[in-house]
Amino acid sequence: MFTSCGLLVQDLLAAKRDLKLRGFLKKISRYQVVILDDIGYVQYSREEMEVLFALLAERYERGSVVPTSNLAFSGWETIFKDPMTTAAAIDRLVHHSVTLELNVPSYRAEQAKKAGQKPPGPANPSKEV
Repeated sequence: MFTSCGLLVQDLLAAKRDLKLRGFLKKISRYQVVILDDIGYVQYSREEMEVLFALLAERYERGSVVPTSNLAFSGWETIFKDPMTTAAAIDRLVHHSVTLELNVPSYRAEQAKKAGQKPPGPANPSKEV
């Protein structure tokens, strides 16, 4: 399953609101891998952070999660709002995992530069997977 983190969080919130979160998490468990694109790109509310953490906790040692982010783990407190939840989320992600840090120029920024446009986002982001 490939989705932006923001869209999945909204689906998780809707399922929680409708008292169907358990069923939605079970549906997601059918996927061997869940790729969460751009985790940390959007600031999350406390409730959004809680459903995202619920997903990570549910998939821990049951299925793979591949997050992509322009934030290093040291910046993830902005996602999960407190040090304890941040540490618990990262712990679940990195246990039994391989972390890739790509320090390369943004493809979109390079294309914009060639086209004479202002590059999007940070000047030199890295992707952490």
